[in-house]
Amino acid sequence: MTGLPSHVRIVEVGPRDGLQNEKATVPTAVKVDLIDRLGEAGLATIEAGAFVSPRWVPQMADTAEVLAAVRRRPGTSYPVLVPNLKGLDLALTTGSVEELAVFGAASESFSRKNINCSIAESLERFRPVCERALAEGLRVRGYVSCVLGCPYEGEVTPEAVLDMASALLEIGCYEISLGDTIGVGTPGKAGRLIDRLATTVPRDRLAVHFHDTYGQALANIHAALREGIAVVDSSVAGLGGCPYAAGASGNVATEDVLYMLEGLGIETGVDLKRVAAVGSFISDALGRSNGSRTGRALSGHP
Repeated sequence: MTGLPSHVRIVEVGPRDGLQNEKATVPTAVKVDLIDRLGEAGLATIEAGAFVSPRWVPQMADTAEVLAAVRRRPGTSYPVLVPNLKGLDLALTTGSVEELAVFGAASESFSRKNINCSIAESLERFRPVCERALAEGLRVRGYVSCVLGCPYEGEVTPEAVLDMASALLEIGCYEISLGDTIGVGTPGKAGRLIDRLATTVPRDRLAVHFHDTYGQALANIHAALREGIAVVDSSVAGLGGCPYAAGASGNVATEDVLYMLEGLGIETGVDLKRVAAVGSFISDALGRSNGSRTGRALSGHP
């Protein structure tokens, strides 16, 4: 266990992970406005979309248009999810992608359900994507899902997570985001997982991505911070969920993470009140209640 970091980088996943499963089509202009507002609030890493099959994820079909319209801020990164070489080709044609992400799993069953291939097959699919992306001067981030539990297999061993994380680093990912996809993790389990991974994977190359299904996300993040992790994925207004995991609620809300970090005296460079206003904006645009308790408190809505 280490001391708390002095600075945490927030990776805002709302525009991609948060919106991708919305049933009603979110207008391109709303997505662009969301990303621009998040940038203005000080978020320096904002997932902007995904180059995936519109048949499987229709909400992301306009990613190229979104990227073309976003008002890019100096020092801000707008990564996109790319599952294969076809997706990479589409990303490269925009001429505006500087960072991308690949998405694997620590569970065989989840890998087959989510991306229709085994873990080994997924890595073979990602390898040429990473090789070409790196050759083009792009940065690649890796996601590992189901690190603390799988909806089909139950417990996932730390060794399975370590194997996947190590493999993603080996093929060129600069950072590995550990995803508690169904939100079953607890602080003890989260801390022990990171402690195990850190025997092989440097802590400064790990990030955490928690869902709040059982209300444990903030506690899990705190445990990760105490283990020396200084990168946290979150989603404005708590948008998002997992379509392959029954009962999995949304990502931890960016507003709630920021409120906790401010209370711990940890710097982020992000304006909490402005993010809360963005949360109210996107919640109103989607016609739903704000999933952030901090956001609701700051806006005066119950």
